[in-house]
Amino acid sequence: MSKFDEKVALYKQFMDDRNLRSNTELLAAVTKGLGPSIYKADAETVSGSDAKELATVKNNFLIKKLGLEDSAALDEAIEEVIEKIGKSERKKYRAVVYYMLMKKFDKEAVYGF
Repeated sequence: MSKFDEKVALYKQFMDDRNLRSNTELLAAVTKGLGPSIYKADAETVSGSDAKELATVKNNFLIKKLGLEDSAALDEAIEEVIEKIGKSERKKYRAVVYYMLMKKFDKEAVYGF
């Protein structure tokens, strides 16, 4: 199993452990879009309490990648995803956060699904 496949399996298990439904192929596509950042401990996760980090998720993923318009709904969606994962969860994997946001806004087409 490649390191990439191991990461996808880790994220899938993380979601399964929290009863968060996921499509493995789509999760792999989101993970692949993150490039080498998934192999760096700090970049692999999202800090749910860091305003700068959440702004990065909003600007770089929701607005630039998914093509959404800046609005309060984006901030609310990020907060909702953080809540679903669990505010106390230390490892909020970026691939999982992005996957959940992509599903929330029905943007599977961005990844060819």
